[in-house]
Amino acid sequence: MVSFLEERAKNIGGGGQNIMTDAKSVLNMSITVTVSAQKPPAPHGYISISTKRLLHNLEINAGARASVWVDSMRASSPTHIKSTPDDQGAWNLHHPSALEMFEQIIDASKGKQIIMFLDYDGTLSPIVEDPDRAFMSNKMRKTVRKLAKCFPTAIVSGRCRDKVYKFVKLAEQYYAGSHGMDIKGPEKRSKTDKVTEHVIFQPASEFLPMIDEVYKQLVETTKSTPGAKVENNKFCLSVHFRCVDEKKWSGLAQQVKSVLKEYPKLRLTQGRKVLEIRPTIKWDKGKALEFLLESLGFANCTDVFPVYIGDDRTDEDAFKILRDRGQGFGILVSKYPKDTNASYSLQEPDEVMDFLRRLVEWKQLSMGA
Repeated sequence: MVSFLEERAKNIGGGGQNIMTDAKSVLNMSITVTVSAQKPPAPHGYISISTKRLLHNLEINAGARASVWVDSMRASSPTHIKSTPDDQGAWNLHHPSALEMFEQIIDASKGKQIIMFLDYDGTLSPIVEDPDRAFMSNKMRKTVRKLAKCFPTAIVSGRCRDKVYKFVKLAEQYYAGSHGMDIKGPEKRSKTDKVTEHVIFQPASEFLPMIDEVYKQLVETTKSTPGAKVENNKFCLSVHFRCVDEKKWSGLAQQVKSVLKEYPKLRLTQGRKVLEIRPTIKWDKGKALEFLLESLGFANCTDVFPVYIGDDRTDEDAFKILRDRGQGFGILVSKYPKDTNASYSLQEPDEVMDFLRRLVEWKQLSMGA
């Protein structure tokens, strides 16, 4: 493990070597969904829903075109996506329901160790207006607890790890908070009943003072925008605009950019009704997935079957890793067609729970047999 951590530290780079001063490159690198060459082409007549075109000419500086920013922020919201029944049908052909394809999924995993990776918001809990009230249901918690007893399981979220743990309240699994920049293993109890937390990796520790500093500035700068909420996720920051009037989105984006222009070591990305501020290190949910596979001893194994379920753009990094590795698959949680590297889809957290339940039932039956 030590040698692997040392290698990771070299790869991600903590100092100025990985600082990206070209803000346009940073944003395009962070937001644009990269589609693997292995992905089948869209059928004739199907319009791929992507933010690439929207962001092609985006400039994050004082002269940025506000309309482009607003278009990009709209694209992060499923409620603004327009698709015809034909588009939906074509998309479903390429990303069929994981519930409907359950038997095929199980066939593909036979003889292999299934490893489960789960996003939190929009996957295990519904998307809500107040991010502090994104509670998962007791039924979902019970299902995830059973899942973790059957398969190695990790929660991978953009949220602060401690906050996700308070939502989930399960000690049996791995937690990767702050987009994978804060990873902890399952809690272990000693014979004296003392609980030991096993923190595995925190590749962005040196950024903590800067993150706290920017958090205070963003809170002060955005307080004039009704509905805006700045969330400190320890190694990254989230500016939620779900409750902000759409007419004020451009102004909010300008406020955030005005603060970040003094911090070239931080980059700006977007998610579902949220602007994300992260350190410019080579680390994301995909890198976290690879790290956890390595930690579990499955880095170079052919008999491993990772399954990642998520709903946001930040989950695309993990979907792409699985597609490029040719192992396991990603499941996108969405009611609307989206450009994605995931292989399958589920429409909402309730379907996620149904899928997880079926996995648990299949595992229990196979163990009994």
